[in-house]
Amino acid sequence: METANGSQESSFLQRDRISSVGILSQHLLIQRNHEKFEARWFLSKIQEEFRGGKIDLVKTQKLLEKLDFQCNENHMRQIFKDNDRQGKGRITIEEFRAIYRMVAHREEIMEIFNTYSENRKILSEHSLVKFLTQEQYTYEMNETQPSLLIQKYEPIEEVKRVQQMSFEGFIRYMCSSECLLFKEECRKVYQDMTLPLSDYFISSSHNTYLISDQLVGPSDLWGYVSALVKGCRCLEIDCWDGAQNEPIVYHGYTLTSKLLFKTVIQAINKYAFMASDYPVVLSLENHCSPAQQEIMADILQNTFGDMLLSDMLDEFPDSLPSPEALKFKILIKNKKIGTLMETRARLGSDKHGKVEEYEEEVGDQEEEEEEVKDPETQESPEKESELLKTFTSGFFKKKKTRKVKIALALSDLVIYTKAERFRSFHHARLYQQFNESTSLSESQARKFSKLKVHEFIFHTGKFLTRIYPKAIRADSSNFNPQEFWNVGCQMVAMNFQTPGLPMDLQNGKFLDNGGSGYLLKPLFLRDHKLDFNPMNATDCEPITLSIRVISGIQLPLSSSPTSKADTLVIIEVYGVPNDHIKQQTRIIRKNAFSPKWNETFTFIIQVPELALIRFVVETPGLIAGNEFLGQYTLPVLCMNKGYRRVPLFSRTGESLEPSSLFVYVWYIREENGT
Repeated sequence: METANGSQESSFLQRDRISSVGILSQHLLIQRNHEKFEARWFLSKIQEEFRGGKIDLVKTQKLLEKLDFQCNENHMRQIFKDNDRQGKGRITIEEFRAIYRMVAHREEIMEIFNTYSENRKILSEHSLVKFLTQEQYTYEMNETQPSLLIQKYEPIEEVKRVQQMSFEGFIRYMCSSECLLFKEECRKVYQDMTLPLSDYFISSSHNTYLISDQLVGPSDLWGYVSALVKGCRCLEIDCWDGAQNEPIVYHGYTLTSKLLFKTVIQAINKYAFMASDYPVVLSLENHCSPAQQEIMADILQNTFGDMLLSDMLDEFPDSLPSPEALKFKILIKNKKIGTLMETRARLGSDKHGKVEEYEEEVGDQEEEEEEVKDPETQESPEKESELLKTFTSGFFKKKKTRKVKIALALSDLVIYTKAERFRSFHHARLYQQFNESTSLSESQARKFSKLKVHEFIFHTGKFLTRIYPKAIRADSSNFNPQEFWNVGCQMVAMNFQTPGLPMDLQNGKFLDNGGSGYLLKPLFLRDHKLDFNPMNATDCEPITLSIRVISGIQLPLSSSPTSKADTLVIIEVYGVPNDHIKQQTRIIRKNAFSPKWNETFTFIIQVPELALIRFVVETPGLIAGNEFLGQYTLPVLCMNKGYRRVPLFSRTGESLEPSSLFVYVWYIREENGT
């Protein structure tokens, strides 16, 4: 028996040796004949196009795409012109080969390939693993992953067959989505979605129906559709009485155009859960009479059906539910009469014609906001005494109020997002209910974030808080949302129709967690015992971040008619005040097609959980200032390490592919070295 086993093992070993020798000989064959195999592959891909002789610009571009490479139209025109030696608008097969190498065979990628290739021609499976672990920080790699990469990206069959990778395969891998800066795991919902709504940042819009300014611009359903497609989860609807008992949506007392409330709700119903499964909050700015409020309630119920949350969940009678518990639900944010138990008791009853009345304080909320004094500028005892008298007389002075009528049918549709007027943090701590949310103007919120930061964070840790732009922003401009995320405000409402830095930050932040529109706030903004202060952040775990800006790939062209434009890159970090920083590369002259910088920038980021990083490409200008070409913004902790491609987007958020930056990223936690 032992003899039989021994002979069997010997047979296996011999077979393995024969197999190894066979593979080795195949590898040597590939190395010797690499150029021949590559030339044969290339010719097989393009020869059909050249059967009729030369090809024009359009066919050149299509042929590049057939070979897996895109080329920007303006850059393509310039490269074609430079390689069309006869200048007749048609090129030979050799001229096409030169264009292909310009587009695909980038020097900086070739240098990386040569570093890991034993013979500067072929990358063995072992060398590929070495590159992935040492440069791309791919530690959790199964045995089949390198083989799968070769099978996926290697275009030359003879090379693929022996589990090797040519430069053609390597460049395709490096240009693929697997080498993008944004982490693949952040593209799906990965955060805990079972905590109360107040524990999340929620993507929110302001005056969603407007697609231009606040005074005379058009209202359009596209405002709602585009916001929802971007993952927005809180929409604003300004409701007014319309003709023929049809409530309308527009910016009251302005010349903005009008939409029917029912068409707005129909559009929301169609697109609500296209980008995300998590709940949508409809923030009603309600100016309608009770009769038209009833019509609104009917429209909401008939359109949304079971998606409309019209009763509290049994598991959450006295606390806010989680996004998970509210999946595929529409929540109404509006004034409400009575308790949730009273609402439940009226379920199924006839509410037609039933109207409730409540008293509401009137006046400019900003003027009436609680007195906030900077502790560093204390008054003298005499001044304090005068202030006390003034405050006391004002406190006991009767405030102006008005009576507001609300249709019970609409009131009962408000469950976990009851709109309440903000009075003070002290009042909220004593009286605000778990299902009540307040709205603050950016001016109020900014004062509180500077002078009452601990109370503000305690407040946002318990209650949903919405921040909206101040009224003087008639041009629909935006504030910087970062300062309000820093204190835990959940619903920072942005004018989605207005491009620029604030919307870049908004879009970049909510790329995380699968673009679901809900981001779990860091623990220090959920647990007030941690005593977090964004103005003086200590007890955090900072990271040291290093970014080498290597090169640009077909950078976008704006006013320049050719690829010979000057370009530079700016890297900006946004987060707590101490983390705000901007650095930039030198200017590369007359090269927007393939500029090379090879400049390294280092950042120490104190609170990486709140930090966003923004890459901006500009062309310098002396008179009008620098001209914006493209940008990309993302959360710092969503960045992959290693050699990465940074896709660029236009000012209005459209992809500018294949325009991108090529960078090397490395970062480490200061405390634990991870």
